Amino acid sequence: MGQTQARRSAFGQPRAGPDPPSALMDSLRIAAVVLDAEGRIVLWSPQAEQLFGYTAGEALGRYAARLMVHEDDLDLVSQLFAEVMGSGGSWAGVFPVRHKDGSSRMVEFRNMRLEDDRGDLYALGLASDQATLRAVERDLALSDRLVAQSPIGLAVLDTDLCYVAVNPALERINGVSAEEHLGRRIGDVLPTLRVDAIEAAMRQVLSTGVPIVDQASSGRTPADPDNDHAWSTSYYRLEASDGHVLGIAVSLVDTTERHRASLEADRARRRLALIADASVRIGTTLDLYQTAHELADLTVPDLADVAAVDILDSVLEGSPATVGHGGPTVFRALALTAAHPSPAVDAADSPGSIAAYAEDRLVTQCVRTGRPVLLPHVDADDLPQIARSAQAATLLHSAGVHSYLAVPLIARGEVIGALDLKRTRNPCPFDHDDAVLAGELAMRAAVSIDNARWFQSVRNTAITLQRSLLPDRPPPLVGLEVASRYQPARSANEVGGDWFDVIPLAHDRTALVVGDVMGHGIDAAATMGRLRTATCAFAELDLGPAQVLHHLDKITSGLEHYIATCTYAVYDPHRQRCHLANAGHMPPVLIRSGKPAVVIDLPTGAPLGVGGVPFNTTTLDLGPGDRLLLYTDGLVETRDQDIDTRLQNLLTHLDAIPDVSLEETCDWLLTVQRHPGGHDDVALLIAAVHDGPTDD
Repeated sequence: MGQTQARRSAFGQPRAGPDPPSALMDSLRIAAVVLDAEGRIVLWSPQAEQLFGYTAGEALGRYAARLMVHEDDLDLVSQLFAEVMGSGGSWAGVFPVRHKDGSSRMVEFRNMRLEDDRGDLYALGLASDQATLRAVERDLALSDRLVAQSPIGLAVLDTDLCYVAVNPALERINGVSAEEHLGRRIGDVLPTLRVDAIEAAMRQVLSTGVPIVDQASSGRTPADPDNDHAWSTSYYRLEASDGHVLGIAVSLVDTTERHRASLEADRARRRLALIADASVRIGTTLDLYQTAHELADLTVPDLADVAAVDILDSVLEGSPATVGHGGPTVFRALALTAAHPSPAVDAADSPGSIAAYAEDRLVTQCVRTGRPVLLPHVDADDLPQIARSAQAATLLHSAGVHSYLAVPLIARGEVIGALDLKRTRNPCPFDHDDAVLAGELAMRAAVSIDNARWFQSVRNTAITLQRSLLPDRPPPLVGLEVASRYQPARSANEVGGDWFDVIPLAHDRTALVVGDVMGHGIDAAATMGRLRTATCAFAELDLGPAQVLHHLDKITSGLEHYIATCTYAVYDPHRQRCHLANAGHMPPVLIRSGKPAVVIDLPTGAPLGVGGVPFNTTTLDLGPGDRLLLYTDGLVETRDQDIDTRLQNLLTHLDAIPDVSLEETCDWLLTVQRHPGGHDDVALLIAAVHDGPTDD
């Protein structure tokens, strides 16, 4: 196949035949005139007719000088004609010519001698209107200066998408000289760019004629091979005056600074949003581990791929912060979050575990100095300073940890722990801005974590105090079997003042007590202890239930700001009779053998501490198998159901209890009756009557 047949278009299709002519020649309208040795016109082109106004019939055979030259210029023209014909040289210049219409026009000539195969001589004249030529020259010069001096990168590619022209600005942008561009395709000059996408856009423009304007792209060029740059690129099709497609023009503006500013602005917006989220998402509860998880979850994946929150174990125990000097520092892991499954998770300490980190570890340095530790680029030699052990360092290496950041948790001027951040899949290293952001999040979270820590400490103290004030397992009782439970609140509220008691009395009798001090915290627990002690003392005086409540009411009235409720019952096994009195407490429930459970109808009475309200004693006969349930309001009260519905639920559950022990009955009730996340504590006491001594 010939060279012409082998050529292909930009669309990959074979292209046969010569290229179409340039439209420039038509624009210049170059006229061709041939004279014989005598100066007569022997050839006359159509362009000559357009330029001089004479048709071929009017011009052929006539002397050119007499036809087109003014009288004053005949001698000069004859001399020039003789020189060309005599010397074989050529002449070029601008000369006034007479048009057919009588006007005079300035025409630029190129004259040369021709010789045919017989030795005859002729003169060839090529002519064009001077004004047209000057306009083209001016346009070309202007275009050349615009292209050469433009700060915008400009290029022209042919229909095969090969460079045919580039300006100096594009040379600087690409870092490649114009000579190295010409005749080559984009992939040959800039192989690191997304060449397929670029050429696809160019082919689209060549095919449709619709320009593509301001298309964003990015990459690296030999001008700056180590850094990414961004460009705004436009493509438009070049066409000749007759519509023939010449190629494609490309304009390219380096928008790297604007792109970086936009990225930085977007990054700043995301950082501000993250800080705003912290005020909403961190510290929603007073649960220590939940608060730590909220911090870790907030940082992943926006800030890190793996986040861990650790607290100094000494702080958690209620002691001042202790950082090992010359020895390891002991941390307790509170939270661990990862954006994706990673060996880095296995290398971290699981929440709740305790780990000792040597003094050369970065997290130890962080809590010791109270300053962030930033390691933008992590290599294999750095991993042992991050990981707790050699095995953990191996896992971090396999996870691809390439950047590390630890910031201290500082609350009320004291370092209590650290936020530990790692990047694996996120290719960007941590920088100073990341450290500032992480520090801001850690500062906000540290106060919430410290609040949760103090709350947990106070709550544990209150629970311990309350449990210490509750009775131990009672001695064997006559005619009565009892079981009891105390369960603190499951929500973030503080422990309450619920209590129960089983008091052996004279003549084989037993006092059963359940009460609730209104309020929460250590003060409520302490008040509960005082009332329990008083109840035991009054019970020993062999007072009836109403009298006992009367004396407790007097004592509670002297306790500032406290009110309590209480049910006091005394069971006499000899008479199988129970005497009960109520001071504003939840009514007991009676479960008779073989019958549905019922709420005992007792006079409600006023709470203890109101003062001046009498209490009444109710007598109830009990038989073998009968059970009596005393409880506090935490077993039945919820925020989404009324008390009557909850009491009915209690009776339904009691009827459904299988034939199990009292201990199992207590556990069953707490399981089915206690509301998830119960906001109050519960005291529960159940007594079952069995055969015992009776009076004849």
